[in-house]
Amino acid sequence: MGSLRTVALLLTLFTIVTTYLVAARWTTPHRAVVVVALLLSGLGFLRRVPEFLNDIGTTGLLLIVVFLLTRAQEVRHSRALPVAAAVAVGAIHMRYGSVGNLLAIALAALFAYGPRAWLDQGRRLAVALAVLLVGLLPHFVHATRHTGSPLGLILWAGSQANRVYVGDGLVYYLAIFPYRLAGDLGALVMAGGLLLTARALRARHDGAPVTRRPVFLGSSSVLVFVVLGLVTDGEPRFVYLPVVLLTVLGVEAVAERTGRWGRGLLAALAGLAGLTTAGTAQVVAHGAMPGPDRLSRSVAPVAERLATEGPCLLVTGYEPEMGWYSGCDAVTYAQYRRMAPPPGTRVTLVLFEHGRLQPDQAALARLVAGRDTTVRTIPTDGTLGTATAITLDPV
Repeated sequence: MGSLRTVALLLTLFTIVTTYLVAARWTTPHRAVVVVALLLSGLGFLRRVPEFLNDIGTTGLLLIVVFLLTRAQEVRHSRALPVAAAVAVGAIHMRYGSVGNLLAIALAALFAYGPRAWLDQGRRLAVALAVLLVGLLPHFVHATRHTGSPLGLILWAGSQANRVYVGDGLVYYLAIFPYRLAGDLGALVMAGGLLLTARALRARHDGAPVTRRPVFLGSSSVLVFVVLGLVTDGEPRFVYLPVVLLTVLGVEAVAERTGRWGRGLLAALAGLAGLTTAGTAQVVAHGAMPGPDRLSRSVAPVAERLATEGPCLLVTGYEPEMGWYSGCDAVTYAQYRRMAPPPGTRVTLVLFEHGRLQPDQAALARLVAGRDTTVRTIPTDGTLGTATAITLDPV
């Protein structure tokens, strides 16, 4: 459990520091502090931090990509574009879902700056594309080997979305925007960011790249919601990037529109956000986290008991936790029904006394399919109760 939380903490610190540094370059150091305070005070941010590792870290990487793209347009002869491609590769390897974010960012970059501005990058654009291709080549080879298509793993990851219909994620984002993404204060500031984007759109006749930056940031935010809302189910953790971008724009809008009162108003926002963050941290620590802690007392010891040196696959309703603590691949029962494990892989079906997303006896018998098994009972003191581990003998 300690290693899991350590990684979560490091990724969170990375993203928070990145947010501050990028916001400070786009605005001022004082305004960047306000941005970070508002981000931390948002609904669910602190609650989600210990649960979803790669969403937090990926947000930091994607924010760096956006920053480097603005540098590529605003700084003459900048070499930021190839670096942005390298960071994008890292984001994809950290989380396949980054592809949707990067697609939205690319479309927004074309919209805000125009195709000619990117074609004028010439050799730097060619190098960036080469970096992207070379960086993703190992992934394409691996995906082709296992799925028959270079894009097979990415498409498979998208197919795992728990959506009811195409676009239900977008409906969800519209329903929760912006309050449930950013809280009371953050919602007001994000709305200000949208207004600043609209004003920048009306002023697009000014060809200066700096004046196009709000258009790029705002359109990236909107397109991330649209693209992810269409291809996957809605989750607040998927859209931290647009929350950050709109918060940056919103803080800038508050500072610009309130004149000499702006500094005091931003200080008040930061103070209120700090109080909200402190209160949220207490709620998370004493109200929200005991549940996951009790869950981990069931999942972690079972996963550690099932760890093995050879290739292994755990089939469970708790695949992120079981995979992390055991070092094995882990899938849900629904995913296992549609796959054929690689030869030589030790497959174990894990069922908890009070578990979720588990097959009934008839479905379990179909999964076992008459194969010899080794059954172990593993008692735990967590909320899930005793675990039953059914290891399938090799065919």
